[in-house]
Amino acid sequence: MKKYLIIFLLFLSLSAFAQDGAYSITDEDYSNTSVEMADSMRSNGKIYVVVAVVMTVFIGLIGYTIVVDRKISKIEREVFTEKVNS
Repeated sequence: MKKYLIIFLLFLSLSAFAQDGAYSITDEDYSNTSVEMADSMRSNGKIYVVVAVVMTVFIGLIGYTIVVDRKISKIEREVFTEKVNS
């Protein structure tokens, strides 16, 4: 069974080498400093929507972390007081 798994993983990794010659990197690629997608989003004003969504998700994650931390602290205190009282 291990042999079949190893053979399967080897064949799976061969597909990663299949894309080597698809695109060649030139010196012009290294000197390119403009990002067309970001420039077009900035010109349309949509970049602010993206920033607002990212900030909303980030603030939501921070808020959720704080709420969970408070709940865990409360449970820890309850368990600790029960152990001390018994």
